Amino acid sequence: MILHTDVETMPREELEALQLKRLQNTVEHCYANVRAYREAMDELGFKPEQLKTLADVRHLPFTEKEHLRANYPFGMFAAPMDQVVRVHASSGTTGKPTVVGYTQRDINTWADLMARSISAAGVRSGDRFHNAYGYGLFTGGLGFHYGAERLGCTVVPMSGGQTQKQVMLINDFAPTALGCTPSYALNLAEEAERAGIDMRKLPVKVGIFGAEPWTEEMRFEIESRLGIDAIDIYGLSEIIGPGVSVECIEAKSGLHVWEDHFYVEIVDPDTGEPLPYGEEGELVFTSLTKEAFPILRYRTRDISILDATPCKCGRTHVRMKRITGRTDDMLIIRGVNVFPSQVESVLVRTETLSPFYQIEIFREGTMDTMKVNVEATAPLAEQGVEAMQRVAANVTKDIKDFIGVSCQVVVKGVGEVPRSQGKAVRVIDHRK
Repeated sequence: MILHTDVETMPREELEALQLKRLQNTVEHCYANVRAYREAMDELGFKPEQLKTLADVRHLPFTEKEHLRANYPFGMFAAPMDQVVRVHASSGTTGKPTVVGYTQRDINTWADLMARSISAAGVRSGDRFHNAYGYGLFTGGLGFHYGAERLGCTVVPMSGGQTQKQVMLINDFAPTALGCTPSYALNLAEEAERAGIDMRKLPVKVGIFGAEPWTEEMRFEIESRLGIDAIDIYGLSEIIGPGVSVECIEAKSGLHVWEDHFYVEIVDPDTGEPLPYGEEGELVFTSLTKEAFPILRYRTRDISILDATPCKCGRTHVRMKRITGRTDDMLIIRGVNVFPSQVESVLVRTETLSPFYQIEIFREGTMDTMKVNVEATAPLAEQGVEAMQRVAANVTKDIKDFIGVSCQVVVKGVGEVPRSQGKAVRVIDHRK
């Protein structure tokens, strides 16, 4: 069962006409039902009826996370609460959580989009889907659950954690598809190896990984250790959850944005000015079909590039390049911009190191310093401290050459870097 093939391959002219109609409806819906949007548009001197073309989207106000927190919990909802059948929320690690709502139609739309995404990743009706995304206020678990069921899969709703039990169930239940964060996929591989289970010989054929940035080097590591196709998926709770975009299994080269439901832009992170296809900048999304929580020009802080060239899979929806980092997790070390994904790419291609790492940032006087803690593979650890120190010195040089920043690299023993049960904690900033 493959959903919405006609929409996925719609000619660009028809797709853009559909986008414009839905964008106009969304802007009217926001203006009529969300005071914050009405006030923001009034302040800009813009009325919904002035939106005549897709290019007019640039006249709409941006939405940022602080706007959502300022209207906590339900001030950005555009539907009355008796029509809201579910709420989700992001983590509140940097303040109040951002709360999002769904009508029943929104839930159905989300399930359809997730089914479409899971299908594009190569999963089919009748497959068994092991879902190791966390359930609860986080959108990952339930998003994948409803989508896989909608596609016709048998879902194992494992959620996160209990890694030993996860491996046991994957071995016993013989799922053909896996969903979790990329860092947790490596946790599963490590636990399986510890238990004497070769995951490459199990029926799992594809894994769909998201919720954190990851590199091509990490993809290679996952695919080689699990014996699967590793597919990237993208989404945010503020937009709908997972299912905003996904790689197709045919190309695995950029994530198709489902443009019949989301209007996507790339803007200059500093000025907010729209950038053309092919230029790197910040992803900005406008929802086109949501009822309870429509959102206009949401600044994701995620850095990417939009690619409108044809894909060999035949889908016409624009592709976004793999997320290279976030404007709010970019580290500035002695004037050099550093993304954790850049460090990861150096570490993962070093064969004697495992993919488990953490970056620590310190301030010594007026100087910022960066320490990279990374774990040795078992063969390197067996060679002893001197061998680990030699590798650390080589990696220090590689990071300096690749990124342009000096740092301290510490190669630790097997199991000494903390494991994640969901999203990996890549950076510990002691300056805060």
